[in-house]
Amino acid sequence: MIILTGAAGFIASHLITPLTTDTQEKLVLSDDFTRADKFNNYLHKKVYKQIPRQELIDWLSRQDEPISCCLHLGARTDTTEFNREVFNVLNFQFTKNLWSFCAARNIPFIYASSAATYGKGEFGYSDANEVTAQLKPLNPYAESKHAFDLWALQATQTPQHWYGLKFFNVYGPNEYHKGRMASVVFHAFHQIQQQGHVKLFKSHREDFSHGHQLRDFIYVKDLVKVILYLMNQKPLSGIYNLGSGKARSFLDLTAAVFKSLHQSEKIEFIDIPADIRDSYQYFTEAPMQKLIQSGYTQAFYSLEEGIDDYVRNYLSLNAYA
Repeated sequence: MIILTGAAGFIASHLITPLTTDTQEKLVLSDDFTRADKFNNYLHKKVYKQIPRQELIDWLSRQDEPISCCLHLGARTDTTEFNREVFNVLNFQFTKNLWSFCAARNIPFIYASSAATYGKGEFGYSDANEVTAQLKPLNPYAESKHAFDLWALQATQTPQHWYGLKFFNVYGPNEYHKGRMASVVFHAFHQIQQQGHVKLFKSHREDFSHGHQLRDFIYVKDLVKVILYLMNQKPLSGIYNLGSGKARSFLDLTAAVFKSLHQSEKIEFIDIPADIRDSYQYFTEAPMQKLIQSGYTQAFYSLEEGIDDYVRNYLSLNAYA
């Protein structure tokens, strides 16, 4: 049996099909299943059980059937939420409870950390364990992810195999429900369709021109491949970066969206909203040597390849994966 949390959401919903078709194990989904805007992410997929998030720990404690892995991708991810208690309950305490359950039963545990833990990047983006304590995240969401990373590295009782994955800028199908927090690719597509142009944030720093802010964008299909690799191959436990390994500009991104739509580029630059301006990241890039040295050999989608697949096969068709 495999446990998948956050199963109604963006990233985790992509794991349902491979976990139910490539293995013979029962798949248990856990999430808040009351949101109608997430139904299409999972309702058409056959699974063993759906357990509401608030009931999961109690349900697990009553199970006798062996559990081969817990994939904990559920989290509160809104970077504009500033109620720290919300993040403490959902991102820190709940993750600790799942970790402790898995540690006591030698169940492999994979959880979602975030590249937001790197803050402004003043200490670089290394996923080496010894660097983690130096990091200074910039918002309560990132602080909650960082707090658990630190706790995991110091824990004396650990799952048999465990992996904290620092997701960088993920884009791809099944993010229709995310609203303001959806990827720039998603927003660019809809702006072009509705208005004929894309709005990008201006730079509020002298060392970056408008649109030349750099991020490590990774296609969600690559995340799925890495998670399945960790499940199956079980390399050395620890925290791993999960990006493409190559920073690209927002101008690169929008150019790829326009190209996939066979339209000429038209961009309007707007101010970064005041509530996120101080925590806005101008550069992220994931050093991927740790994952590669663990034995991972699959190539990642280029930004252009990922966007073309996403735009033509999903966004243009309003389709789900």
